[in-house]
Amino acid sequence: MKAQLKNKITKEKIKKYYNLSSKAIKIAKKSIAKGKEKQAKEIVLMVECYLSDSQHFEKNKDYVNAFAALNYAHGWIDAGARLKIFKVKDNNLFTI
Repeated sequence: MKAQLKNKITKEKIKKYYNLSSKAIKIAKKSIAKGKEKQAKEIVLMVECYLSDSQHFEKNKDYVNAFAALNYAHGWIDAGARLKIFKVKDNNLFTI
């Protein structure tokens, strides 16, 4: 039964990854590399839009799209970290 739950998108899983991405973008906003403010602004906007989309989808019980939006949100965060737009070091929150 537990293995079967790993393949399911649950409200708990959505909450877990929403919180993870929210924490990561909060840190990223405080860690913008000098001279990269314009790029950071674009990334932050996209992340915030995808986080909002995720909440909208979850509210409508569309858990697949809620989870997909979270993956896009965190992908943008990781892209900013990899491109050194955000000066972050936590490899649990960011792909660095």
